[in-house]
Amino acid sequence: MKEKDESRLQDFLDNPEKSLWTIALPVMAGMAIQTMYSIVDMLFIGQLGGDSITAVAFNMPLYFFVMGITFGIGTGLTSSISRAIGAENKKKADNAANHGLLLGLFLGISLTVFGLILGKKVLSTLGAPDEMLEESWDYLRVTCYGMTFIVFAIVFRSILAGEGDMKFPVMVAVIGTILNLILDPIFIFNLDKYGGFGLGMGVEGAALASVVSQTIVFSIFVYMLFWKDHAYISFDLKNFSFSPKLMKEILWVGIPSSISMIIMSFGQGVFNYILVDGYGPDAVAAYTISGRLDMLMFLPIMGIATGLVTTVGMFTGAKRMDKVRSIIIYGISRAFVIVALASSLVFISAPYIMGLFTDDQIIEEIGIGALRTLCFAYPFVGIAMPCGRIMQGLGQGLPVLVITALRVLLISAPLAYYFANNGYDIIWIWYSIAISIGVSAIVGPLWVWRTINSMENNTEVIPE
Repeated sequence: MKEKDESRLQDFLDNPEKSLWTIALPVMAGMAIQTMYSIVDMLFIGQLGGDSITAVAFNMPLYFFVMGITFGIGTGLTSSISRAIGAENKKKADNAANHGLLLGLFLGISLTVFGLILGKKVLSTLGAPDEMLEESWDYLRVTCYGMTFIVFAIVFRSILAGEGDMKFPVMVAVIGTILNLILDPIFIFNLDKYGGFGLGMGVEGAALASVVSQTIVFSIFVYMLFWKDHAYISFDLKNFSFSPKLMKEILWVGIPSSISMIIMSFGQGVFNYILVDGYGPDAVAAYTISGRLDMLMFLPIMGIATGLVTTVGMFTGAKRMDKVRSIIIYGISRAFVIVALASSLVFISAPYIMGLFTDDQIIEEIGIGALRTLCFAYPFVGIAMPCGRIMQGLGQGLPVLVITALRVLLISAPLAYYFANNGYDIIWIWYSIAISIGVSAIVGPLWVWRTINSMENNTEVIPE
């Protein structure tokens, strides 16, 4: 197994473009399935009524908060492992993976305790109306019980991404998603709806289906990585030795990434608050539905961006900055073109798409406006998002945080607040998001090129 993995890694380094797609395509496939689940999940919840959609929507900022922290730390882990492998330092790569497990345990326990103690109060603070608060809390409370399994699934995925293997974690994610889809209607609806198998738990059932599926995903990862030795990375927990230096390296990239994702989570909450206060709960429901559809558009971007973390990290570790430059140009250009084509299709089919989710004319009209306005900005996400992941591959975490803060805290949120409180039509809320994306698409590439130039001139030190 190890010899086969070593051969695969050498081929990875010899073929940059192929290597990028080796990661990107499985990531796209896995995210497509996950996004389809998210959409179908919303369809199921939508059958409970518009209030149930809105109740779940108020959980989204907290969901992004958890995903932000975990994926942020996972990115630091991926970056550290990929650069160690590029430098042909397997011992360091193995030790980084073991440190990742320690971080996963800490995050899982901490987030569970935080959610169970303060979750309901946070939902209220985020603007959940009193009549929806209990239903919103029901969804969050059940989710908290499976938080550790959710965190570890991301940690395992990040470790494997560091060595360029995304096929296996995507296969596991597919299993979890399919199981989730099977359990959703059984747990959500009444006993007589599905031949006597439904439990009628409502939104609690949707959350429980996710917890059960993620528990099984965790179990598969543990079995394959610890018992079947399915990785180039080796796990030797008995001889684990904590390294403050290595932990600092992981967190150097991971913490700014986590904070940037938390800012995005905060931005989501702010937008929900602005929308419900200025335009009513229907606007929140429409924004949530359109946001789920956004994920389909971002699949190519996220796949390519994920591949860039690993490829840029490995070539940086190998000190091949020429290949770093070429793979960056290749990846960003492909992301932009693919998303531009997808945006055109969504613009045309927006009314039909929204009609699948709701028969409420107000929600449908708002959602169509959001989709059609933001379609013009989506291709530029194909520039901005990969730039952040490229910087992480280079071992730099701070730029992602700065660009995210600029986009969310200094541009989109303040503009949206101004428009909502000065009688502007809701379309101006979507304009505020588009403007922030445009600025990010300018700042990101400039920062990337400046960093690479500095590294080539030996004025920038790559973290050891």
